[in-house]
Amino acid sequence: QQAAQQTRTGGRTRADDGATAQPGGAARPRRSDGPEMVAGRNAVVEALRADVPGTALYVAHRIESDDRVRTAIKLAADTGLPVLETGRSELDRLTQGAVHQGLALRVRPYQYAHPDDLTALAADAAQLPLIVALDGVTDPHNLGAVARSAAAFGGHGVVVPGRRSAGVTAGAWKASAGALARVPVAQAANLARTLASYQEAGLFVVG
Repeated sequence: QQAAQQTRTGGRTRADDGATAQPGGAARPRRSDGPEMVAGRNAVVEALRADVPGTALYVAHRIESDDRVRTAIKLAADTGLPVLETGRSELDRLTQGAVHQGLALRVRPYQYAHPDDLTALAADAAQLPLIVALDGVTDPHNLGAVARSAAAFGGHGVVVPGRRSAGVTAGAWKASAGALARVPVAQAANLARTLASYQEAGLFVVG
């Protein structure tokens, strides 16, 4: 884990199927993970209770209801999340054969920031940037826990490599205890170059 800190200012519905700008005005694309499906009654209820950002709750036709199913539907309804009734074969397809127990939650794709956005965020707040960079961290739960700590210490964001690194999944959202809603995660094409650019901007890099 590496921290960079600046030293000078710079009810149900039937379902049939389941850029920011760089200086100078050039468009900068943002990466995003594809949608993720959380499958299984316990997992879905835990994700909804942890405010994991879902886009739809899928419930199998004629599902044998229990407290978990009723809780999931109530939590979804309370937050305005669509509750879609679908066939078990469609749920099998959506969850890629995972054990879903007739219940699945589609999680919104995460839109990653650009590393420069994090220093810009600090500048907009007239604060010294505090950024956490992670290298070789492949467990999404660890990413979520670091985001939670970064939020507690007033961090402006987390940077991860674009490849061979944990991404913002439902597991990361749960581990962050809501912090990922406040602390942006940026993806760096080359982490070493990103840290060097932070140093050029006047940040201390400590490993």
